[in-house]
Amino acid sequence: MAGPIRPTIADVARAAGVSRTTVSHALNGIGKVDPRTRERVAQAAAELGYRPSLRAQRLRSGQSRTIGLVSSMPVAVGGGPSKLGFFMEVAAAAAETALLHGFALVVVPPLDSSDPPLDSLDIDGAIVIEPDQDDPTTKRLQSRGVPIVTMGPQQGMDLPHVDLRAPQVGRLLLDHLREQGADRIALLMGSGHRSWYVDLAEVYAEFAREHGMPPLVVEADESGGEETGQAACEELLAQHPEVDAICAAVDAFAIGAVRAAAVRGLDIPGDLQVATRYDGVRARTSTPTLTAVDLHLAQAASSAVELLLANLKGTEAAQVVSNPDPRLVPRDSTRTR
Repeated sequence: MAGPIRPTIADVARAAGVSRTTVSHALNGIGKVDPRTRERVAQAAAELGYRPSLRAQRLRSGQSRTIGLVSSMPVAVGGGPSKLGFFMEVAAAAAETALLHGFALVVVPPLDSSDPPLDSLDIDGAIVIEPDQDDPTTKRLQSRGVPIVTMGPQQGMDLPHVDLRAPQVGRLLLDHLREQGADRIALLMGSGHRSWYVDLAEVYAEFAREHGMPPLVVEADESGGEETGQAACEELLAQHPEVDAICAAVDAFAIGAVRAAAVRGLDIPGDLQVATRYDGVRARTSTPTLTAVDLHLAQAASSAVELLLANLKGTEAAQVVSNPDPRLVPRDSTRTR
């Protein structure tokens, strides 16, 4: 049995007493259509139950009405026990905002590959999360002419981005550790050149100078995640037993620091405090729970989508959007007082 016949644009045109072109312009918000005519067309479409064909709209506009969300973080950092926490928190908010604007979101999660299959994606634009300085993802997308917005700036590139307030985040963590009594704080960060690492290193150097504290920076290969974080911390604590706090740039490294402390029989936070940047599943479920920072990722994701869509539409917009002030979330890993 055949289903009900769907009304066509011609049916709406007849009901409203206008041409099909006028109906198209009125319903899509384009062209110069008298407001009263636009209202009459909208009413006719509603009464008939007319819904525009998305496929036809895409063919006419040349747009897929789809944007991509791409992670440049290794699986060991973006994945693991957190179930892609950071990435999926961004994805949930980005998908909601995109949908409200009539766009779908394609999620390209962290992959065990240096060559993600980006060429097969039919997308109008992309959001790249915290790319490294020489990130191949942004290069590949740019070579295809795909508009890009990044969450966090890319070192050496002038791309539209959402500012995650990295210096302020770093200062929150370091000042908190100091206030909790730590006076020999080590910085554990990735060996790449993400803007977060670069900004954190600068803030740490300034902090060390202010407090007359010899700087102690340890780098670990972020692709190794918790394991390389643990190995780096075990070596650090063996060589510098005076260290009483670790500021970890990523939560995977913070978990590694907790494990390293256990291996050496150190109490957290009594002997060693640990704080990290992202207030995600790892921070909340670690034993002890980890002091971290609320980065307002949902707001950042929404802002990134809004900026990308504005650029796709050619709407004038500030190309750098500042996220709200980060908020420290103190937990058991630093509660010495």
